[in-house]
Amino acid sequence: MTFPDPFQSVRKERGVLRCPFEGESIVMLLRHGEVREAAKDWKRFSSNHPFRVPIPSEEEMRSMRQLPIETDPPEHGKWRDLVEPFFKRPRQPEVVAAVRDLIGRLVVGAAEAEQIEIVREFALPLQSKALAHLLAVSEDEADEWIEWGIHVFHDGDDSGSKGVTLENYLHRRFDEAAADPGEDFFSALVTAEIDGRPLTRDEMMGIGNLTFAGGRDTIIHTVSTVICHLAEHPEILPWLREDPKRAVLAAEEFFRITTPLTHIGRVCPERTELHGETVEADERMSLCWASANRDEEAFPEPDTVDLARKPNPHIAFGAGPHFCLGAAHARLVIRVLLEELASRVGSIEVIKSEPHIETTPEYERLVGYDSVRARFLPGG
Repeated sequence: MTFPDPFQSVRKERGVLRCPFEGESIVMLLRHGEVREAAKDWKRFSSNHPFRVPIPSEEEMRSMRQLPIETDPPEHGKWRDLVEPFFKRPRQPEVVAAVRDLIGRLVVGAAEAEQIEIVREFALPLQSKALAHLLAVSEDEADEWIEWGIHVFHDGDDSGSKGVTLENYLHRRFDEAAADPGEDFFSALVTAEIDGRPLTRDEMMGIGNLTFAGGRDTIIHTVSTVICHLAEHPEILPWLREDPKRAVLAAEEFFRITTPLTHIGRVCPERTELHGETVEADERMSLCWASANRDEEAFPEPDTVDLARKPNPHIAFGAGPHFCLGAAHARLVIRVLLEELASRVGSIEVIKSEPHIETTPEYERLVGYDSVRARFLPGG
């Protein structure tokens, strides 16, 4: 499998790429060091703009500000501190054990089937049920989330009103938690306080919305890419099997090379010059994680998938104050997936795959798969 870098030449020559998105012309910052520094500089590159941080925009798909991602320090820190205890749960031994049991069951089920569709029958349940453990709710509750499809806002292959479906679910769960609080994520929000007051419903919804939307298609695309790469490189599973600790570095390299979130928006409060491109005051620019993670100044042989790469200063989870809250969860999921595949599967055969290509007027980029039909074969 090859992972073409569509930003290589323009990154070397100019460091920025101006690309049209939804009627805007957005300057994308491309170099690793500059992207990392810009991610820390919230005064010049602000996130305090509802609906303008994700690219493409989600203004027509949700009705509230996502928290904490669409705020700047110091307000951002208050919201992050409020929810961080749940996002640290993947470091707890009992959560690690539960996620391992889940992934083990899914791998065994896939191996027992004649073949399996990886995206919807494997990656989607894996992501959804692992999220249930993060949020301290029953795995069974994830069955409803699975019905929403790959993207909770706009999965064209699934029925239901996107956006509204998620919002209706969140309202119902917050109502239930208010009536009978427990130890779960929803109860924590309805009983939490910020600045000495309870959260408003819109604030709860903003946190819940990001929690469900933020790591859904990104984890699913990473899982499908991992499966396809392992199928094309059968030497990897035996290599992982020799030393399970290798899965830690391997997971980080998969995050670097796949970088399922290409870039993220920021708004410049003042007129800003970026390598000869002008971003006017109140216009958007973007931090291009995908380009930064292939920068030859930061990564020797950046187009090579080196599963033992160390150090690996990738920024697939961002950088600075907005470093992804779900990073520990994503790392647990992919690391355990690699370990369980190595211990339970001899090899993987891909029967048919449909790559998901992100297409813009300026670049095309592989971002996971829309469909992968595969067999998990015994041996090893």
